[in-house]
Amino acid sequence: MDFPEYRPRRFRRTENLRRMVRETVLSVDQLVYPLFVLPGKNLKNPVKSMPGVFQYSVDRFLDELKGVVQLNIPAILLFGLPSEKDERGSEAYSQSGAVQEAVRAAKDRYPELVVITDVCLCEYTSHGHCGLLHGQEVDNDSTLEILARVAVSHARAGADVVAPSDMMDGRVGAIRRALDGSGFDQAGIMAYSAKYCSAFYGPFRDAADSAPQFGDRRSYQMDSANSDEALREVALDIGEGADIVMVKPALAYLDVIRRVKDQFDRPVAAYNVSGEYSMVKAAAAQGWLDEKRVMMEILTGIRRAGADMILTYFAKEAADVLQS
Repeated sequence: MDFPEYRPRRFRRTENLRRMVRETVLSVDQLVYPLFVLPGKNLKNPVKSMPGVFQYSVDRFLDELKGVVQLNIPAILLFGLPSEKDERGSEAYSQSGAVQEAVRAAKDRYPELVVITDVCLCEYTSHGHCGLLHGQEVDNDSTLEILARVAVSHARAGADVVAPSDMMDGRVGAIRRALDGSGFDQAGIMAYSAKYCSAFYGPFRDAADSAPQFGDRRSYQMDSANSDEALREVALDIGEGADIVMVKPALAYLDVIRRVKDQFDRPVAAYNVSGEYSMVKAAAAQGWLDEKRVMMEILTGIRRAGADMILTYFAKEAADVLQS
């Protein structure tokens, strides 16, 4: 049927008409809020390159969680900073580490909150790479045992889901075997399956103090030109036991999110990363765009591409809009 018989504008006239035919629904249920924790007391350190984002000591982290729970955000993702770094990232698997302490505190105070923990070594190693080194190369296979040890330490503290972000080959399988062998068969794995070597991570490296001290991460994170490879990576992670697969970043890889969603029978997460967040904040601070509208347009676009859940620093602001 063609114009004038068919007029699409008929159902754009009012908000209630638009609601009736809306194809994509963004809900607070789909939001995951990333948080940074560090050792110490009464600390709330602003991340200069990420307005509104802070590093929290565990006591102040609990204060932040109160608002998260009040907004009905179902899940958080924890990143940790160590008191000391070494070549092996040993503090990553310490039971007295910031992440482990924060997990215990969160589950004690808010047991229904889903706690997801990032499993990687870059924040903890003196060289800033995501795995153990052999010379100046990241050694894949020797790193797997350490990553599995980190994941088990998080599960032992009470984490519901562990999220390996290192992009080592075989790490999902190694973590699954270690979790199961340690009695944590109910702990889930959210795999950073298609994690690209992206320029959008810059502000995060300020927040996590995780910039590599030499070279870059191109030998283990994905080439931004590839999407077929992403499907192979996702298939490998599912085969090794991933419960949720992730595409990171989100905005430049919406096509990859859609391809993953169409091809695989697994929940798909997308990470609206630090650079994507900070660009909006910076432009809004200059008065160049409407921050709230752009935020919601971006998150709806990620959802429309096929993401079942969105990890975003906008989670609290978006939840406030969605429930107002």
